[in-house]
Amino acid sequence: MKTILVVDDERHIVDLLRLYLEKEGFAVVAAQDGEQGLALHARHEPDLVVLDLMLPKVDGFEVCRELRRRGDTPILMLTARDDDIDAIVGLELGADDYVTKPFNPRALVARVKAILRRTDITARGGRPIEVGDLRIDPRRREATVAGRRLELRAREFDLLAALARDPGVVLTRDMLLEDVWGTDFPGETRTIDVHVAEVRKKLGEDGPPIETVRGIGYRLVPPTRAPVPLADG
Repeated sequence: MKTILVVDDERHIVDLLRLYLEKEGFAVVAAQDGEQGLALHARHEPDLVVLDLMLPKVDGFEVCRELRRRGDTPILMLTARDDDIDAIVGLELGADDYVTKPFNPRALVARVKAILRRTDITARGGRPIEVGDLRIDPRRREATVAGRRLELRAREFDLLAALARDPGVVLTRDMLLEDVWGTDFPGETRTIDVHVAEVRKKLGEDGPPIETVRGIGYRLVPPTRAPVPLADG
């Protein structure tokens, strides 16, 4: 049984998440401020932390920063603001994903499952993936193109890795949603298009192109081998 630490000062949110997470077979421990959250993290070593950003005593940003000093426990942030700034800062501090309040509890549980699934895959290992000048290290969650490190957010990394595992193979939007976001993701396939656009920008001209297959999905185009010249004579 995996343990989820919920850190939120709104009691009704904690109760709601406890209800839905326990229904899915998770054990739940809860804290109402950042200081208590850090103490419970040290005591229980949870598999994932659901972390509100607006917390008393120690705010969520500082909690996130401290959790990253301690290790790589997955973090799903909760933010009350419909503003990307908080989310971007949290992701830069090392959070794995975020959800904006108010949220659908089933959608949040789906996010938790997707993060844990990706974490389990990484923990089991995985050989580096190479497509031309693109190199992806699943264990370190690092990607480089011609030696240049790509600054990818969590979803962008997983999307690129999914395409790179089968270079030249067309993956539908539904397949990518299932692989990257999880089977219970309630969003739209348009999400894939937005993330692909961002990954393309970061790959630049040095990386293998991501080709759109109209009406179907995407594929990562592997480099073509130069023809071997015939010997004279």
